Amino acid sequence: MKPILTTLAAIVLFSTASFSQSTPKYSNEFLSIGVGARALGMSNSYVASTDDVTSGFWNPAGLVRQKDKLQLSFMHSAYFSGIANYDYIGLGALVKDKAAIGFSMVRFGIDNIPNTLDLFQNGQINYDRVTSFSAVDYGFFFSYAQKTSIEGLNFGGSAKIVHRRAGEFATAWGFGVDVGMQYMTPGNWTFAVMGKDITSTFNAWKYNFTAAQKDILEQTNNEIPVNSLEITLPKILFGVAKRFEIGEDYSIRGEFDIDMNTDGRRNTLLKTDFVSFDPHMGIEAGYNDIIFVRAGVGNIQEVRNLEYKKEWIAQPNIGVGLNLKRIAVDYALSDVGSGGVAQYSHVFSIRASINPEN
Repeated sequence: MKPILTTLAAIVLFSTASFSQSTPKYSNEFLSIGVGARALGMSNSYVASTDDVTSGFWNPAGLVRQKDKLQLSFMHSAYFSGIANYDYIGLGALVKDKAAIGFSMVRFGIDNIPNTLDLFQNGQINYDRVTSFSAVDYGFFFSYAQKTSIEGLNFGGSAKIVHRRAGEFATAWGFGVDVGMQYMTPGNWTFAVMGKDITSTFNAWKYNFTAAQKDILEQTNNEIPVNSLEITLPKILFGVAKRFEIGEDYSIRGEFDIDMNTDGRRNTLLKTDFVSFDPHMGIEAGYNDIIFVRAGVGNIQEVRNLEYKKEWIAQPNIGVGLNLKRIAVDYALSDVGSGGVAQYSHVFSIRASINPEN
């Protein structure tokens, strides 16, 4: 175990040291939103608890823990009063007693954005020349998980393709790798480590503006973007979860996670000039593994109030779930009353299970 963690840390430190002077913060941040209403209801405290098809996103090591031969999952949520839409689809399959594969896709997009670059024609305003475009981000994950010879220890990895597009003006393609580990003890404890963008993820941006559009950008004092390479530095997620059985019918699962960002100082609870640590936690109470109630808190930040005094705020989430024989339906209400990015977002997800007859 120790050599594995040492190797993982070495890769992160090498990647960070190589690119920390030239990389932006919050690159590919749409991939940090999360998928599945179960996880979102627990404030994304899920890297150790994940044990279904959504593991392809959260921690690929959890794919091998899914209870069904094949699982499908869908999710939809709307942000900013419906201006932006976030969607997810996932597929997970057990291929052997000790292995599983998965595919996941996420889409974050804003559609019908007015394009007014061609509004003027021969010095006159012509509204017929106003068109629309979409700004869309895609993430594709191809995952594999494997049980090891050590009882309770699972490993997994995902090859990740990122495609981002802003109409006909800008496109980007990127590639990265995620790796994860889970270790389950006989006492219902689970420990997990997840390395996102472990080798750094590279987005190659290409821009396409006509000469007339460039003139308009210059006249309006806008910068003309040039083809460039955007690098996403590694993020390491640490998680520990514990399941408690209360009698024969009730259960409680709690998880505490710490996300370690390596792109410099962020507005998190713990930060340095080199790394920032973002703690969050979640809890799930269940009845007969059929009905669930969830809650979590995260995104702890220091802000200034209306009187310009510093204060700490946190983002609470809540959720419920219904797990039937073949269908699981989950709902989460994200960012209840806080000042975060995704205020009052309703998240719905569904998971379908398929087990072939023997």
